[in-house]
Amino acid sequence: MPTYTLDNVALQLYTLRNFTKTLPDFQMAVEKVRQIGYRAVQVSGIGISYPEAKKVLDDAGLKVCATHESSESILQKPEAVVERLKQIGATHTAYPWPAGIDFDNQESVENLISQLDASGAVLARNGCTLSYHNHALEFVRLGNATILDYIYEKTNPAHLKAELDTYWVQYGGGDPVAWLEKLSGRAPLLHLKDYAFIKDKPVFAEIGQGNLDWKRIIAAAEKAGTEWLIVEQDVCPGDPFDSIKISYDYLKGLLSH
Repeated sequence: MPTYTLDNVALQLYTLRNFTKTLPDFQMAVEKVRQIGYRAVQVSGIGISYPEAKKVLDDAGLKVCATHESSESILQKPEAVVERLKQIGATHTAYPWPAGIDFDNQESVENLISQLDASGAVLARNGCTLSYHNHALEFVRLGNATILDYIYEKTNPAHLKAELDTYWVQYGGGDPVAWLEKLSGRAPLLHLKDYAFIKDKPVFAEIGQGNLDWKRIIAAAEKAGTEWLIVEQDVCPGDPFDSIKISYDYLKGLLSH
């Protein structure tokens, strides 16, 4: 597999969700993203249509590596998700959040798993890929394993891939490297989020500003066949454009060695 370059680095636009609600704001945000150096984005949390967004991104020379679609549409209307992916020019999407799922109820979990597998099969037949985006709640144990283990054990690898999130894996008590190894060949998307500790609580941090071992994580991602390293920061301490630049500059230094 080729060594990662900055062409493999993307920005999750959810980080800039407060700056992408209107077309003029989206245009300004995209221009700032381009100036920082990002060459690709994941589309999520924007307030304009996909055709509008695609034109702006195309004009800026930014590739769309993936999207997040609504949980309901992925489970209930996978054919519509395929059409939306065509509109934005992407083949990857991820199930963003287990809305309405009771993880204390095994029947509820099993129903989610069967729906994810069925929807993923629809996407796969249409040349698209469905991944599961984890948070910490999937690290609740169900029998001898976590719910996240259960999700991947009970779905067809051809139907459901992984969009592992480094912060939430760590928050849930897991090891991002171990999970990349466990899901080798099945983790095309990786959300890069650093995990810092301030006073008595964990916080989101810019890449390289927290406690995660990025050299090990990036090496494990490459070994696992991960295609996209996607920078995301749910909450920024100040201007999110400053935060995404800090993250990009850190990765630029890391990937150049």
